[in-house]
Amino acid sequence: MITILQETPRNPITLMGERAGVCWGGDIQDSAKNYKRGLDCIVSGHHRVMEYVNVEMILDGYSARVIREWYTHIGGAPTRLQASTRYVNYKEFSYVTPPAVAGKEEAQELYRGVMETIAKACRRLEEEYKISREDAAMLLPLGMTTRIVDKRNLRNLIEMSHQRMCSRAYWEYRALMQDIVEALRNYSEEWSFLTEHYFVPKCEAAGYCTEKNSCGRKQRRN
Repeated sequence: MITILQETPRNPITLMGERAGVCWGGDIQDSAKNYKRGLDCIVSGHHRVMEYVNVEMILDGYSARVIREWYTHIGGAPTRLQASTRYVNYKEFSYVTPPAVAGKEEAQELYRGVMETIAKACRRLEEEYKISREDAAMLLPLGMTTRIVDKRNLRNLIEMSHQRMCSRAYWEYRALMQDIVEALRNYSEEWSFLTEHYFVPKCEAAGYCTEKNSCGRKQRRN
């Protein structure tokens, strides 16, 4: 459901060190020195270098609702393209079922029935009444799945993880962030290091809970 595109650098820490080395007058031809310099930057909290690492990926199979939330993280000039409701065939769309609904048979049956009714209505509007696809698509719910191509920098993504990996975040967003972390972890050794140490809930980053209603993972600061 997450595809990391090849434009994403496999050695992000080394890249950060190389960019910093240009301004520090360092040896940028030595990969080992670049890696050490990049690691020194992020450990020391000089996180602006993270903005030189772009992450390009495809997010597929998540609800339009959670993607709307994804768009709220606009820092660092990210950009994205989303599946079009004007041109994509949604007469038979897939959709996301919340765990709370899936756990109750009658609720799941009701939920599925509504989605099927919407799909049938879209199909009839297009085929019987010759309504354009873009107008028939107005019936679509936010629970339908969608697909986007996304590009943002590492700093933006890490800061997003602090908020969206929190236990109080929306359940589908937490799952989405975990999928991204897993995909990046498997992309390269340097990404594995970054995801393990920096893609964490905000309580882990801050050392204490910042929420008014804490889940109890960390103590709130008095």
